[in-house]
Amino acid sequence: MVTLVGTQEEFKEALKDLIELDYDAIEAYDAAVNKIENQDFKEKLNIFKADHEWHIQELSSILKKRNIQPPSGPSTGKQWLAKGKVVLANLIGDTIILRAMISNELDTNTAYERISSRNDIWSEASDVIRRGLADERRHKKWLENTVSEETAA
Repeated sequence: MVTLVGTQEEFKEALKDLIELDYDAIEAYDAAVNKIENQDFKEKLNIFKADHEWHIQELSSILKKRNIQPPSGPSTGKQWLAKGKVVLANLIGDTIILRAMISNELDTNTAYERISSRNDIWSEASDVIRRGLADERRHKKWLENTVSEETAA
């Protein structure tokens, strides 16, 4: 999936779409955790899922303080794209599931990078976005390193 999150005209709309993308990521992590066999991988993926849950909570709080209703779940249509990658990946094994998760993390990294570089970013959102971007980069790095190690083994 190639995300357009962060390209919205208004910052509030970009933030809403980012929350939906985080919900989407949670669904993908749920699917991955349910399909993956390696217990260490499951534990790490659950930690990453918790990061996405925290992002939603923080970003939603920012919107609520501005009397804007945050999304309560993923955008219909988008959620099946990320989840579908993981479900289909189950046919081949843990390493392929992790590769599918890299693809999802590329989207979340792109979204957080775009939003963090916007000129209209709200001051109260700046630190939350920066921390979210750091989390997304950490997720992607772990996934890439783990896939590389598994492929080399």
